[in-house]
Order: sequence, then C-alpha cells, then structure tokens
Amino acid sequence: MPHDHHSHDGLSPSGHPYREDNDAPLTYWQQMEIAVRELLIEKGHTTGEEIARQIDAMDARSPANGAAVVARAWTDPAFKERLLQDASAASREMGFDIGPLHLIAVENTDTTHNLIVCTLCSCYPRNLLGLPPDWYKTRAYRSRAVIEPRAVLREFGLSLPDTMQVRVHDSTADMRYIVLPARPAGTEHMTEDQLATLVTRDSMIGTGLPRTP
Repeated sequence: MPHDHHSHDGLSPSGHPYREDNDAPLTYWQQMEIAVRELLIEKGHTTGEEIARQIDAMDARSPANGAAVVARAWTDPAFKERLLQDASAASREMGFDIGPLHLIAVENTDTTHNLIVCTLCSCYPRNLLGLPPDWYKTRAYRSRAVIEPRAVLREFGLSLPDTMQVRVHDSTADMRYIVLPARPAGTEHMTEDQLATLVTRDSMIGTGLPRTP
C-alpha cells in the first residue's frame, strides 16, 4: 500500500496542509549538537531543564522587542542619544539581553534611508527581532541589496526620492544593525506602547516604513 496519503490539492485526509515527515538521517552537525549537549549534561555543566528554558526564551524573541526600543527612542531624546551611541547598552537598559554582539542603531532621516543586509549568510539581531524572514537569507537579497538597493526597495513597495541617500549596512558575525525609523507624523499624542504598535519588522531592517496611525 502506498504511503503517500496527501491529496492533489496539497491537503491530508484530515484537511490540514500536507507536510513531509522529518525522518531523514541526522546531518553531521545535528549529531555533533546532540553529542555535545548530552556531554554537557552528563558532566553537570547544565541540565535538560535549563536548555529547555533557554530554547523557550529564544522562541519568545520577536520584533516586538525591537519595536519597544524604537518607541522608547521616539519618546525619550536622552535614550535615543544613548541608543545611537551604544545600541547594545541601551537595549540592555530595557532588559533585552543581546549577548556579546556589538549592536549598532542607524537612524533614518529626511535625507538618509538605511538598509540592513548580511552578504555572507544571515547575521541578524535575533535577540531584538526574532528569527530573520526567509527572504533575508536568500542569495538574491544578499547580493542585490548592495548592488541595486533602490530596485530592491521598490520591490518591497518602498519608492524613495532620488534626492534621498540610501546607505547599506553589512552585518557580520559579531556586529549587527537595527534601523531606527523616522517617527510617523501625527503621533505626537500617542503613548510609548501605542507607538510600538506602529513599528514593523521591515521598518527595523530598512525594507519598509512604520505604519501610520
């Protein structure tokens, strides 16, 4: 009897989208991860519970963290100055542990728009923005963002005037960037929490702008 139970429309008999079983042989790196993890537990350097808690903490990271930082910068000029001087330290002020990485905040202005990319792989400020979107990791984005950034931005629906400078920042293994987008007009009476809802993931990468109220 064949084991291919998904229908031609991509759905299983239960009505859920069909998904291949994840039963392929472990890769070399997966085997190494399991071996190192079990050795650390066996030697008493950590526990399975501690690893599970760390995984949960990593899974909880989302663009909402970065949005909170941006909203604070929009409402607190002193914090904004500290963010632009040392984004790592400023983020830690708000309780976001970004580890040993050097985080740099770049500000969008009336004359400059910033775009973030990692040309080598997919270096990304995950502690503040969560997992990177799939397109951020593609070879097309990684190569074209530095060659023709305006064309890439237009494909994201963002057309900038020719008078505006576009600056592309290339992340590395130990240095990450986050864009501080310009605060939208008409938000003068909004609270910090309300402002955070306007900040999108793409606006902190540079491929989009914040929502308007």
